Amino acid sequence: MAQSVGIKDVARAAGVSVGTVSNVINRPDTVATETRARVQSAIDRLGYVRSESARQLRAGRSRIMGLLVLDMGNPFFVDVARGAERAARDAGLGVMVCNSAQSAGEEAEYLSLFAEQRVRGVLLTPADATGRNIETFRRHNIPFVLVDRVAEGTTECSVSVDDVAGGALAVRHLVDAGHLSIAYVSGPPGLNQVRDRRIGALNALAEAGLGPDCLRELPTERLDVAAGRDAGARLLGLADRPTAVFCANDLLALGVLQAMYAAGIKVPEDLAIVGYDDIEFAAAAAVPLTSVRQPAVTMGAMAAELLLEETEAETGTTRHEHRRVVLQPELVVRRSSLSAR
Repeated sequence: MAQSVGIKDVARAAGVSVGTVSNVINRPDTVATETRARVQSAIDRLGYVRSESARQLRAGRSRIMGLLVLDMGNPFFVDVARGAERAARDAGLGVMVCNSAQSAGEEAEYLSLFAEQRVRGVLLTPADATGRNIETFRRHNIPFVLVDRVAEGTTECSVSVDDVAGGALAVRHLVDAGHLSIAYVSGPPGLNQVRDRRIGALNALAEAGLGPDCLRELPTERLDVAAGRDAGARLLGLADRPTAVFCANDLLALGVLQAMYAAGIKVPEDLAIVGYDDIEFAAAAAVPLTSVRQPAVTMGAMAAELLLEETEAETGTTRHEHRRVVLQPELVVRRSSLSAR
């Protein structure tokens, strides 16, 4: 195996000191033009790449930001990552994206990895409903910002969407269309987003003078298309099948839509469907999906900016105050819910 090229090799090839090579890499303006060109030629010829880990050890500051999301198979979190990456890149940083797969155990492992790598900070959508993983990570004194989750009972920053308002938007729309029996295809009960969207749905029913019994919950273990298909099969088996379905995210809604299509149930004539997130596939579905839009790219960018602000404050160059940013959702109406009862 070939040995890696080090800074001493570059210095030897260029006929200069190690300090001069270091200056060319880190402070090129301090080196004479001819010398700088000779050193750069040696770097290019030898294929030298500086050790970022060594630089970080000297500087005590990483150029990497961690991002840990619930499910990278969900386009919503891809958009969150896009926003975070854009903000990080503008600040000269990279993003290490990891996927907890909605598992508290995997979340703990990735948070431990972030601590080992001494990342600049972490953007986190928690999978652990108990909060124990966050408490453990907090001991490492690495700044973090919660994404798609309100920082309840903590002092950290958070960027989220008002999911109670979002759930209310979805069910109010269905009630206005004449639906009096609605199913809520939810996800893991420990997720705050699932809980808050249900609260919003119940609030909308109460506003219309309807009781909580008008909402039939069909819980799922995951928030993906397969879980949506399974929920759709259970829905088809109900003797008193609801006339509309509100799903905790678009992947579940697309799974329900697939199950209805396979069973010959017409959407929206026989069953109206509303999703949540407004991912790109929602508009492209066989029956374009009504959905509650979350500004995912904006959410990721704002979370990254808050994290950057906090890490810069640690150097004394700026001031930072922890903030809870709550963005507002928007209902995007498409054909899947337009048939009046």
